[in-house]
Amino acid sequence: MKTITITTEFIKLQDLLKFASLVESGGEAKERIQAGEVTVNGEVCTMRGKKIRPGDDVCFAGQHYTVSYAD
Repeated sequence: MKTITITTEFIKLQDLLKFASLVESGGEAKERIQAGEVTVNGEVCTMRGKKIRPGDDVCFAGQHYTVSYAD
């Protein structure tokens, strides 16, 4: 599992995909999320604005990601 460090309370799912360089653009993030290619905590999530907080498990393209707060 890879950890993405954020400095805010949460990060939106589409922003996480862009921030972690998993997609090229916001448009691609939107398409992939709405196509059901992303799971959050084991369930398919089609909400681009889903708030991802530390401890959440995001799976995309066979890889798992989580977020943590910057120290």
